[in-house]
Amino acid sequence: MSQNRIMRDHIRALLKKDARPDGRGFLDYRTCLSVEYGVSPKTAEGSARVRIGKTDVIAGIKLGLATPYPDQQDQGTIMVGAELTPFSNKNFEMGPPSIASIELARVVDRGIRESGAIDLKKLCVKAGEQVWQVFIDIYPINDDGNLRDAASLAALAALKDTLFPTLDKKTGMVDYYTKTKTKLPLNDEPLEITVIKIGDTFLVDPTLEEEEYLDARITVALLKDGTICGMQKGGTEALSTEDISQMVKIAGDTVKTLRKVL
Repeated sequence: MSQNRIMRDHIRALLKKDARPDGRGFLDYRTCLSVEYGVSPKTAEGSARVRIGKTDVIAGIKLGLATPYPDQQDQGTIMVGAELTPFSNKNFEMGPPSIASIELARVVDRGIRESGAIDLKKLCVKAGEQVWQVFIDIYPINDDGNLRDAASLAALAALKDTLFPTLDKKTGMVDYYTKTKTKLPLNDEPLEITVIKIGDTFLVDPTLEEEEYLDARITVALLKDGTICGMQKGGTEALSTEDISQMVKIAGDTVKTLRKVL
Protein backbone atom coordinates (compact mmCIF):
# COMPACT_ATOMS: atom_id res chain seq x y z
CA MET A 1 0.00 0.00 0.00
CA SER A 2 1.41 3.43 -0.96
CA GLN A 3 2.34 6.06 1.62
CA ASN A 4 -0.33 8.40 0.22
CA ARG A 5 -3.03 5.77 0.59
CA ILE A 6 -1.95 5.05 4.17
CA MET A 7 -2.08 8.76 5.08
CA ARG A 8 -5.44 9.25 3.41
CA ASP A 9 -6.93 6.29 5.28
CA HIS A 10 -5.39 7.55 8.53
CA ILE A 11 -6.98 11.00 8.15
CA ARG A 12 -10.37 9.54 7.27
CA ALA A 13 -10.21 7.15 10.23
CA LEU A 14 -9.46 10.06 12.56
CA LEU A 15 -12.36 12.08 11.18
CA LYS A 16 -14.75 9.20 11.81
CA LYS A 17 -13.66 9.39 15.45
CA ASP A 18 -14.44 13.14 15.50
CA ALA A 19 -10.75 14.06 15.55
CA ARG A 20 -8.28 15.93 13.33
CA PRO A 21 -4.55 15.20 13.05
CA ASP A 22 -3.69 18.38 15.00
CA GLY A 23 -6.41 17.93 17.62
CA ARG A 24 -8.69 20.81 16.54
CA GLY A 25 -12.44 20.67 16.21
CA PHE A 26 -13.80 20.39 12.68
CA LEU A 27 -14.88 24.04 12.61
CA ASP A 28 -11.96 25.54 14.52
CA TYR A 29 -9.23 27.77 13.09
CA ARG A 30 -5.66 27.26 14.19
CA THR A 31 -4.88 29.25 17.33
CA CYS A 32 -2.03 31.22 15.74
CA LEU A 33 -4.14 33.70 13.73
CA SER A 34 -2.88 37.24 13.26
CA VAL A 35 -2.83 40.28 10.97
CA GLU A 36 0.09 42.71 10.84
CA TYR A 37 -0.36 45.99 8.96
CA GLY A 38 2.23 48.11 7.15
CA VAL A 39 4.92 45.47 6.76
CA SER A 40 6.40 47.06 3.61
CA PRO A 41 5.88 50.84 3.91
CA LYS A 42 8.78 51.83 1.63
CA THR A 43 7.92 49.66 -1.37
CA ALA A 44 4.11 49.54 -1.31
CA GLU A 45 1.23 51.95 -0.82
CA GLY A 46 -0.35 49.39 1.51
CA SER A 47 0.73 46.04 2.90
CA ALA A 48 -0.17 43.38 5.42
CA ARG A 49 1.04 40.02 6.68
CA VAL A 50 -1.29 37.23 7.77
CA ARG A 51 -0.40 34.13 9.75
CA ILE A 52 -2.76 31.19 10.12
CA GLY A 53 -0.87 28.49 11.95
CA LYS A 54 2.33 27.99 9.95
CA THR A 55 0.75 29.45 6.81
CA ASP A 56 2.27 32.89 6.26
CA VAL A 57 1.18 35.32 3.51
CA ILE A 58 2.14 38.90 2.62
CA ALA A 59 -0.01 41.13 0.40
CA GLY A 60 1.16 44.41 -1.10
CA ILE A 61 -0.74 47.20 -2.87
CA LYS A 62 0.73 49.37 -5.62
CA LEU A 63 -1.12 52.27 -7.21
CA GLY A 64 -0.39 53.43 -10.73
CA LEU A 65 -1.93 55.78 -13.26
CA ALA A 66 -3.52 54.26 -16.34
CA THR A 67 -5.90 54.97 -19.22
CA PRO A 68 -9.44 53.80 -18.34
CA TYR A 69 -11.14 50.99 -20.22
CA PRO A 70 -13.33 52.19 -23.13
CA ASP A 71 -16.52 51.00 -21.41
CA GLN A 72 -15.51 52.38 -17.99
CA GLN A 73 -14.32 55.88 -18.78
CA ASP A 74 -14.74 57.19 -15.22
CA GLN A 75 -13.63 54.14 -13.23
CA GLY A 76 -10.32 52.88 -11.94
CA THR A 77 -9.28 49.25 -12.28
CA ILE A 78 -7.89 46.46 -10.13
CA MET A 79 -5.53 43.60 -10.87
CA VAL A 80 -4.65 40.70 -8.57
CA GLY A 81 -1.57 38.51 -8.89
CA ALA A 82 -0.17 35.68 -6.78
CA GLU A 83 3.40 34.41 -6.82
CA LEU A 84 3.84 30.82 -5.65
CA THR A 85 7.50 29.83 -5.29
CA PRO A 86 9.38 26.79 -3.95
CA PHE A 87 10.36 28.98 -1.01
CA SER A 88 6.84 28.56 0.40
CA ASN A 89 6.03 25.05 -0.82
CA LYS A 90 8.36 22.48 -2.41
CA ASN A 91 5.61 21.55 -4.88
CA PHE A 92 5.63 25.06 -6.40
CA GLU A 93 7.99 25.81 -9.28
CA MET A 94 9.70 28.92 -10.57
CA GLY A 95 8.67 30.28 -13.94
CA PRO A 96 5.44 31.50 -15.54
CA PRO A 97 2.31 31.65 -13.35
CA SER A 98 1.05 28.14 -12.59
CA ILE A 99 -2.57 27.02 -12.59
CA ALA A 100 -2.49 27.15 -8.79
CA SER A 101 -1.25 30.75 -8.71
CA ILE A 102 -3.79 31.86 -11.31
CA GLU A 103 -6.59 30.19 -9.36
CA LEU A 104 -5.51 31.78 -6.08
CA ALA A 105 -5.39 35.23 -7.68
CA ARG A 106 -8.80 34.74 -9.28
CA VAL A 107 -10.39 33.61 -6.01
CA VAL A 108 -9.15 36.73 -4.22
CA ASP A 109 -10.03 38.95 -7.20
CA ARG A 110 -13.58 37.58 -7.34
CA GLY A 111 -14.36 38.46 -3.74
CA ILE A 112 -13.04 42.02 -4.09
CA ARG A 113 -14.39 42.73 -7.57
CA GLU A 114 -17.87 41.20 -7.26
CA SER A 115 -18.46 42.85 -3.89
CA GLY A 116 -17.73 46.30 -5.25
CA ALA A 117 -15.46 46.69 -2.22
CA ILE A 118 -13.40 49.41 -3.89
CA ASP A 119 -15.27 52.51 -5.08
CA LEU A 120 -13.80 52.51 -8.59
CA LYS A 121 -15.41 55.82 -9.54
CA LYS A 122 -13.41 57.56 -6.83
CA LEU A 123 -10.25 56.29 -8.54
CA CYS A 124 -10.96 58.50 -11.55
CA VAL A 125 -8.47 61.35 -11.99
CA LYS A 126 -9.87 62.64 -15.30
CA ALA A 127 -12.71 60.83 -17.05
CA GLY A 128 -11.66 59.21 -20.28
CA GLU A 129 -8.01 60.03 -19.73
CA GLN A 130 -6.53 58.99 -16.43
CA VAL A 131 -7.50 56.74 -13.53
CA TRP A 132 -5.78 54.95 -10.68
CA GLN A 133 -5.07 51.26 -11.13
CA VAL A 134 -4.86 49.11 -7.99
CA PHE A 135 -2.39 46.22 -8.13
CA ILE A 136 -2.81 43.59 -5.42
CA ASP A 137 0.16 41.24 -5.16
CA ILE A 138 0.06 38.15 -2.97
CA TYR A 139 3.25 36.46 -1.77
CA PRO A 140 2.98 33.29 0.33
CA ILE A 141 6.04 32.93 2.57
CA ASN A 142 5.04 29.51 3.85
CA ASP A 143 2.19 27.29 2.73
CA ASP A 144 0.82 24.98 5.39
CA GLY A 145 -2.69 24.94 3.97
CA ASN A 146 -5.61 27.34 3.55
CA LEU A 147 -3.81 29.84 1.33
CA ARG A 148 -7.17 31.07 0.01
CA ASP A 149 -8.41 32.39 3.34
CA ALA A 150 -4.98 33.75 4.26
CA ALA A 151 -4.59 35.52 0.90
CA SER A 152 -8.08 37.02 1.08
CA LEU A 153 -7.49 38.32 4.60
CA ALA A 154 -4.04 39.69 3.70
CA ALA A 155 -5.37 41.42 0.57
CA LEU A 156 -8.20 43.12 2.45
CA ALA A 157 -5.90 44.17 5.30
CA ALA A 158 -3.44 45.62 2.77
CA LEU A 159 -6.25 47.54 1.04
CA LYS A 160 -7.28 48.99 4.42
CA ASP A 161 -3.65 49.99 5.00
CA THR A 162 -3.29 51.77 1.63
CA LEU A 163 -2.59 55.51 1.33
CA PHE A 164 -2.44 57.37 -1.98
CA PRO A 165 0.94 58.73 -3.09
CA THR A 166 1.21 62.42 -3.94
CA LEU A 167 0.01 63.31 -7.45
CA ASP A 168 0.94 66.55 -9.18
CA LYS A 169 -2.13 67.10 -11.37
CA LYS A 170 -0.37 69.73 -13.46
CA THR A 171 2.48 67.48 -14.54
CA GLY A 172 0.77 64.13 -14.01
CA MET A 173 3.80 62.93 -12.04
CA VAL A 174 3.42 60.69 -8.99
CA ASP A 175 5.71 61.04 -5.97
CA TYR A 176 5.75 57.55 -4.53
CA TYR A 177 8.09 58.60 -1.74
CA THR A 178 5.54 61.01 -0.29
CA LYS A 179 2.21 59.54 0.79
CA THR A 180 -0.92 61.54 1.41
CA LYS A 181 -3.36 60.89 4.25
CA THR A 182 -6.04 59.77 1.78
CA LYS A 183 -7.05 56.15 2.17
CA LEU A 184 -8.31 53.88 -0.57
CA PRO A 185 -12.12 54.32 -0.89
CA LEU A 186 -13.65 51.07 0.40
CA ASN A 187 -17.39 50.37 0.32
CA ASP A 188 -17.23 47.04 2.14
CA GLU A 189 -14.86 44.42 3.53
CA PRO A 190 -15.28 41.06 1.76
CA LEU A 191 -13.59 38.06 3.36
CA GLU A 192 -13.36 34.52 2.10
CA ILE A 193 -13.85 31.28 4.02
CA THR A 194 -12.92 27.90 2.56
CA VAL A 195 -14.79 24.79 3.68
CA ILE A 196 -13.53 21.38 2.58
CA LYS A 197 -15.21 17.99 2.53
CA ILE A 198 -13.41 14.73 3.25
CA GLY A 199 -15.76 11.77 3.13
CA ASP A 200 -18.85 12.97 5.00
CA THR A 201 -16.99 15.51 7.14
CA PHE A 202 -16.76 19.27 6.67
CA LEU A 203 -13.66 21.13 7.87
CA VAL A 204 -12.52 24.76 7.99
CA ASP A 205 -8.95 26.07 7.92
CA PRO A 206 -7.49 22.89 6.38
CA THR A 207 -3.80 22.14 6.77
CA LEU A 208 -1.72 21.26 3.73
CA GLU A 209 -2.05 17.59 4.66
CA GLU A 210 -5.85 17.80 4.83
CA GLU A 211 -6.06 19.70 1.54
CA GLU A 212 -4.12 16.96 -0.20
CA TYR A 213 -6.83 14.40 0.56
CA LEU A 214 -9.98 16.53 0.22
CA ASP A 215 -12.85 15.39 -1.97
CA ALA A 216 -14.29 18.85 -2.60
CA ARG A 217 -14.06 22.41 -1.34
CA ILE A 218 -15.97 25.66 -1.56
CA THR A 219 -14.57 29.13 -1.00
CA VAL A 220 -17.28 31.64 -0.08
CA ALA A 221 -16.76 35.43 -0.14
CA LEU A 222 -18.93 37.33 2.33
CA LEU A 223 -19.60 41.01 3.01
CA LYS A 224 -19.74 42.50 6.50
CA ASP A 225 -23.50 41.95 6.68
CA GLY A 226 -23.17 38.29 5.66
CA THR A 227 -24.21 38.75 2.03
CA ILE A 228 -22.52 36.29 -0.33
CA CYS A 229 -20.64 38.07 -3.10
CA GLY A 230 -18.66 35.21 -4.60
CA MET A 231 -18.15 31.47 -4.53
CA GLN A 232 -15.79 28.97 -6.09
CA LYS A 233 -15.75 25.17 -5.97
CA GLY A 234 -12.68 22.97 -6.14
CA GLY A 235 -11.85 19.31 -5.79
CA THR A 236 -12.80 16.31 -7.92
CA GLU A 237 -16.01 15.15 -6.23
CA ALA A 238 -19.52 16.48 -6.77
CA LEU A 239 -21.47 18.25 -4.03
CA SER A 240 -25.18 17.90 -3.36
CA THR A 241 -27.46 20.88 -2.79
CA GLU A 242 -27.53 19.95 0.87
CA ASP A 243 -23.73 19.86 1.00
CA ILE A 244 -23.46 23.32 -0.52
CA SER A 245 -26.09 24.77 1.82
CA GLN A 246 -24.32 23.37 4.85
CA MET A 247 -20.89 24.53 3.69
CA VAL A 248 -22.19 28.05 3.01
CA LYS A 249 -23.73 28.17 6.49
CA ILE A 250 -20.45 27.05 8.02
CA ALA A 251 -18.63 29.79 6.09
CA GLY A 252 -21.10 32.41 7.30
CA ASP A 253 -20.63 31.36 10.92
CA THR A 254 -16.85 31.04 10.67
CA VAL A 255 -16.08 34.37 8.98
CA LYS A 256 -16.60 36.09 12.34
CA THR A 257 -13.30 34.57 13.46
CA LEU A 258 -11.39 36.40 10.71
CA ARG A 259 -13.24 39.67 11.22
CA LYS A 260 -12.11 39.75 14.85
CA VAL A 261 -8.43 39.80 13.84
CA LEU A 262 -9.01 42.15 10.88
